[in-house]
Amino acid sequence: MGNTAVSTDLISTAVELAGRAPSLHNSQPWLWVLDGNTLQLHLDHSRLVRNTDHGARQALISCGAALDHLRVAAAAAGWQTFVDRFPDPNRPEHLVTVEFWPAGFVSAATRARAAAITQRRTDRLPMRAPDDLNLLVPVLTHLLDDTDTRLAVLPEPLLPDLFEASALTEAMRRQDAGYVAELDWWTAPFDLDQGIPPDLLNGVIDNDRVPVNRNFPAGVHASHTDVSADEAAVLVLSTPEDTRADALSCGEALSTVLLECTAAGLATCTVSHVTELPAARAVVAELIGRSGVPQVLVRVGRAAGLTAPPTPTPRRALSDILRVQRQK
Repeated sequence: MGNTAVSTDLISTAVELAGRAPSLHNSQPWLWVLDGNTLQLHLDHSRLVRNTDHGARQALISCGAALDHLRVAAAAAGWQTFVDRFPDPNRPEHLVTVEFWPAGFVSAATRARAAAITQRRTDRLPMRAPDDLNLLVPVLTHLLDDTDTRLAVLPEPLLPDLFEASALTEAMRRQDAGYVAELDWWTAPFDLDQGIPPDLLNGVIDNDRVPVNRNFPAGVHASHTDVSADEAAVLVLSTPEDTRADALSCGEALSTVLLECTAAGLATCTVSHVTELPAARAVVAELIGRSGVPQVLVRVGRAAGLTAPPTPTPRRALSDILRVQRQK
């Protein structure tokens, strides 16, 4: 426990910012429990996308991203965090316990990443090529040095092979009635605090322009960008094995990559469907030419100019994702 009590208001703010993390179909499968000065992160099984995410691997990645968002938000507010991962083997849904201690210094980079939490969004549209990727990748690699997650940039000549793996995954998944039903449900035009609103999905033309994206149902808008072909770079995050700990760690690394890219003025889009099936995942592993398990891909580029800012993706209310057990 921290030697100085952290305020409930600060934790509430950090949890609310953690709720901005990306998740499969915006399912937001996390539950935070505040117990005195310690904060627990739990996997909320009621939020799992079961037909798509067998074994809850992507839900764990999502929770890892939320954990890193929370740590960045706390750091920017002057608190360092200490994390105990999987503290109770009898309660596998209890992913981490977080303790808070005052920090003596807040760096400008930390403040920039914290600001990026509210600026980041998933950009499924075609992108222009990223500027200075050769400068950004070493920074990202350095930031991941202390983790088990490794980053690789997919060489441009190999992108057609990735597109083929993406198409293979889509063809196989379209035969799965449960998968299709889930995809339709999470993109249905209802005004709630979850899922992907239809106006944030690509129209038919832009779906064709970004062949590595998941093939969501076409959005309600026609193409509204002048980018004729996607020029985004594709980053691959991989882990040594495919354990629950690997998935959680990859999610933390994913958050680092997304926030750092956003702080650098770049657009991002997390791509997860290509690693959902073993056949396509094996193709990705071969393309990056290294041992390990590809967990998630990220498209990075310069956002196309839009006539109007996109609608923010809805998020669950703080009262739905944070429970206060007791005060000490």
